Amino acid sequence: LLEKAEKDNVTYAAFLMDILSYEQKKREEKQIEKRLKWATFPYYKTLEQFDLNEQQSMSKKEFNKLKELLWIEQLYNIILLGPPGVGKTHLAVGLGIQAIHQGYKVIFTSMGELIHTLKTEEITRKSQTRMKRIRKADLVVIDDLMFMAINQDEANLFFHLINDLYNTSSIILTSNKAPKEWGELLGDPAITTAIL
Repeated sequence: LLEKAEKDNVTYAAFLMDILSYEQKKREEKQIEKRLKWATFPYYKTLEQFDLNEQQSMSKKEFNKLKELLWIEQLYNIILLGPPGVGKTHLAVGLGIQAIHQGYKVIFTSMGELIHTLKTEEITRKSQTRMKRIRKADLVVIDDLMFMAINQDEANLFFHLINDLYNTSSIILTSNKAPKEWGELLGDPAITTAIL
């Protein structure tokens, strides 16, 4: 930058602006890098890589509305339902990456990992740190919800987390089971209704 400024006979004020712009750009890149690392996505797939033509149940308008991320500001939640292989996780990851690039804190977790973290929160520092990040995130993505049955204690822990996140974070849930089947997997229709 110094060599370029000397070569182009740039004023001190313009040179200072170039340095500050460069510093700001580098800090933003570092923040995005840090947020991507903390998000723990299973892979890096953006919304641009999402093939909307493969989706029969989502219009271009709905897709663009999701991309705008206004629903995060409004603290809305999204449930992505469908059989395996239709792109629910890809869409959730893509929305998470988009949110990170717009300055939001995002956490991605599978239901199995989340239950394990909730159960060990009182015991391990790693789980405590993870849960602290989940509770402070602007967007929490929970993948493969109801992929496996969980017991009453686990269902209670999950309910309390959803309750903690209510009105503070947006949540994306992906599941290949319809909400009417969640009751039997959670083992308690009342908790299922409260979560929904």
